[in-house]
Amino acid sequence: MKINFKNYIASIFITVLMVSIFSSCTETKEEVTLLFVGSFTDKKTGEGIHVYEFDTETGKSTLKHTIDSITNTSFQRLSPNGEYLYSVVDSQKKYNGKVAAFKVDVPNKKIDLLNIQDCGGLNPAHLAIDSSGNYLVNSNYSDGSLSLFKINNDGSLSENSQVLQFKDSSIIKSRQRASHMHSANFSPDNNYVFAHDLGADKIRGFELVKKQGKVSLENPKEIKTKPGSGPRHFAFHPNGRFGYLVNELSGKIDAYTYSNGNLGFIEDYLTYQQKQHIYRTADIHISPDGKFLYASNRGPEEDTIVIFSVDENSGKLQLVGHQSTYGEHPRNFGIDPSGNFLLVANMYTNTIVVFKRDIVSGKLTKLPFDISVKNPSSIQMKTY
Repeated sequence: MKINFKNYIASIFITVLMVSIFSSCTETKEEVTLLFVGSFTDKKTGEGIHVYEFDTETGKSTLKHTIDSITNTSFQRLSPNGEYLYSVVDSQKKYNGKVAAFKVDVPNKKIDLLNIQDCGGLNPAHLAIDSSGNYLVNSNYSDGSLSLFKINNDGSLSENSQVLQFKDSSIIKSRQRASHMHSANFSPDNNYVFAHDLGADKIRGFELVKKQGKVSLENPKEIKTKPGSGPRHFAFHPNGRFGYLVNELSGKIDAYTYSNGNLGFIEDYLTYQQKQHIYRTADIHISPDGKFLYASNRGPEEDTIVIFSVDENSGKLQLVGHQSTYGEHPRNFGIDPSGNFLLVANMYTNTIVVFKRDIVSGKLTKLPFDISVKNPSSIQMKTY
């Protein structure tokens, strides 16, 4: 058989070209996990935000970017899509704090400031963002207020559209002479906001009402906690049926059912290994698979992470154990998106300690990759 050489060469060229095009179309981008750390800066301008690349194979971190001209960026929150980072600014000052919006530059592993807005109150302590990424609620601790922001299409913040002020108290006079809003959460269905008032021993519920292009927190209701509890932080279970409140002053976690804007108390659980004269329970998170719950205890005699397994049918907790944080005052901690690592910010010892998480038992094993950073107080992570 006689072969047409020109046609043969042309067919080879076309085949190679098609393989090349197919390969380029199916080539997957390499994933990168970024770790964002917010810090107290001793109430003066300093290194408030650090951005690290986190290796999800080893648990090692590499510093990539620092914001060094900002004050008391003590709490941060990533948008649901991870494109934007929001941080409180000027917390614990005698004048109104602020909220800053940053664009996450993933290729360069850094963040760029978009804008800063007044938060409408004193000492912003917590930020929450709804699942659509359109609204942000800020909790002001010192004057007991909540502020609501609209997030613009470019990730920047509009001026606060609503500030709610609360006047209340409870039984521990050294800590509960006035309302202290410590945090807030959007409900799993995105229709409600629950705010946690340490000073009043109350969870304050609101409906997120959208009318004529505007949004507001309306139809308030109160869920009372046990006197002297000191509600601090809250986590909804991934299945959307349960919620868990960590109480700073009683050292307990309250378990709740959730349905259509209503929280129903199940029971509570002590977070410390033994009775203390002062409790300082701080942060709370649930593993991505929903099987385990973790909370941090900040001294004075015990710096630990408590580990509970979660009954996903009843919402009840079962104690697994306690893990030393290998540092003092674990104000905040985070679980990486894969669920394989847990990182603890030990604020008083200036370290972030990295643990490998056993996804079957929920237990933690310390890795030798501590991150040295001054006064770490907030951890956010995202895989891109």
